[in-house]
Amino acid sequence: MQTPQLNKARRIVVKIGSALLVDGQNACIRQSWLKSVVQDITNLHQQNCDVLVVSSGAIALARYTFNLNRHKLRLAEKQAAAAIGQIKLAQAWSENFLEHNITTAQILLTLEDTETRLHYLNARSALETLLKLKCIPIINENDTVATSEIRFGDNDRLAARVAEMVGADQLILLSDIDGLYTADPKSDPNAKHIPVIQEITPEIMTMGGKAPTGYSSGGMATKLAAGTIANTAGCAMAIAFGKLQHPLKALQEGARCSWFLPNSSTYTARKRWIAGGMTTKGVIYIDHGAEKALYSGKSLLPVGITKVDGYFQRGDLIKIGNKEGNIIGSGVTAYDSSEINQIIGLQTEDINTSLGWEGPDEVIHHDDMVLPPLLSISEANAK
Repeated sequence: MQTPQLNKARRIVVKIGSALLVDGQNACIRQSWLKSVVQDITNLHQQNCDVLVVSSGAIALARYTFNLNRHKLRLAEKQAAAAIGQIKLAQAWSENFLEHNITTAQILLTLEDTETRLHYLNARSALETLLKLKCIPIINENDTVATSEIRFGDNDRLAARVAEMVGADQLILLSDIDGLYTADPKSDPNAKHIPVIQEITPEIMTMGGKAPTGYSSGGMATKLAAGTIANTAGCAMAIAFGKLQHPLKALQEGARCSWFLPNSSTYTARKRWIAGGMTTKGVIYIDHGAEKALYSGKSLLPVGITKVDGYFQRGDLIKIGNKEGNIIGSGVTAYDSSEINQIIGLQTEDINTSLGWEGPDEVIHHDDMVLPPLLSISEANAK
């Protein structure tokens, strides 16, 4: 099976974690390693490949300098550390790329920026303009203003959302491991490396385990969640070993990694945004007849709805669950949760009478809906 190749990509997103970029003991950038990565990215850039970098490291750069080295920072301390460290992080990237006459641009995003459609479109437009200007965007989560409830919490999923946003061919997650294994290779000597993953199934998701404690906020579980977002958007994703010098060059030359192949389905830009949604305002549960209708390309009507969970408003992204309690899709709702509760099980001709005003026939129109591979509710909410 032929795997994707970096030198054939039109647009690549590279995610770099704190543990690779920052020397935790000395609270400084690993300059030699950074220079090698910048050289790799420059080589791709000179081959007319658009490259975007999602870089962690802001909080790690500040926490030791200001004695914020407790195991778990309070939110206010994390926000302050991000504000301090972000300047150092952006400066390090800028100075190293300027040695190659390449201009960088700092982009700070919140989860809300990617989940709110207007914010999403504005961010996408800014990124597209920067790429046309031949800049290298350096992207991080805006931890200074993000709340504990509304944030990515890891840059793996942020990188996937950026890859989906700009229509990237490939997402490269540089890590301290060379890919996905059937079990944790540190504790299980029989764990086997998986070089190619054609579909992220529930079985694959169980291989991710739980996110580790300590420096990194991510782990294999978040990388698999990132793969689901990227692959659904038609983007291939690689988990590759990043601790060596010139990690992208090594990947080009055949270094071992795990490639997650993109889904064959093609979505419009709006449907890619829906599919990549990470927050869940609520869930609408439907019966078997409605489920069959959705898979045949129909819209969701009130008659097929059995239950509503959560509180949401018109225009919010919500999940769709089937009778067995599995998430089968996502969509933009045309009604508030309170309004749906009034019209559950009704025929379309009875909607107006129940609500007292004229509303659309569809609770979720087919054009505002995506049906990705089957996920359990716990897995969907974990995203």
